[in-house]
This record gives sequence, C-alpha cells and structure tokens, in this order.
Amino acid sequence: MTDTIVYKVMDAEAWARFQAEGVFLGAPVDLADGFIHFSAAHQVQGTLDKHFGGAPDLMLVAIEADRLGPALKWEVSRGGDLFPHLYATLSLSSVIATAPLALDAEGRHVASDAIVACAGGA
Repeated sequence: MTDTIVYKVMDAEAWARFQAEGVFLGAPVDLADGFIHFSAAHQVQGTLDKHFGGAPDLMLVAIEADRLGPALKWEVSRGGDLFPHLYATLSLSSVIATAPLALDAEGRHVASDAIVACAGGA
C-alpha cells in the first residue's frame, strides 16, 4: 500500500505529550494490544463512532504509511476490514498533517472535514 495516509485519533493531552516528547508509544488500548491502532480514511468515522463517541478535544493525526516501514501491518479487524497496525513507536517526524475533530449538532464527530483538512496540509 503505497502513497497511503493512515490516521490516528488522539485527545489533546496525548497530542501535546507527543509534540513535547517527539515520540508516541501508544494510547492505553495500543499498549494493551501491543501495537498502535490506525485507521484508513474510510475507517475513521467508524473508529470515532465506536471508540470516541462525543469525546471533546480530539485531533486527527495523518501519517504517510510508507514512512512507517515494515513495522506497519494491515490486519483483519472490525467487520473483516484490513486496518493498519504499527508494531513500533511513532515518531513525530512521521506526521504530515493534523486537524481538530469537530462535533456536529448531534454531538457526533465529523471525520470527513478533518480528513479534508489533513489532505490540504499534506
């Protein structure tokens, strides 16, 4: 999978820590599972709905998959779809763009707006 962008959803605290430290070891779920969970563009909304419903102050972090090398594996997960999983730490230098994830009037995150914003910054 070349020229593919993968996305990580982070809360503001994790994003600030990532920027300060220059490396992301993973969220608690990542550490428990042994890899950093990412989503492809078509998977971001489902990830937000399933794991982050209504959570405030979220960022969408875009990473070019090729920058992650062989530690990035595409594995079967939710609904039989292939999801990107990183079996390494994530370097800040791998980030190509970020965008805040807004909530709509119903309190649902709007993934499409953040993905478009990240594409503009890539």
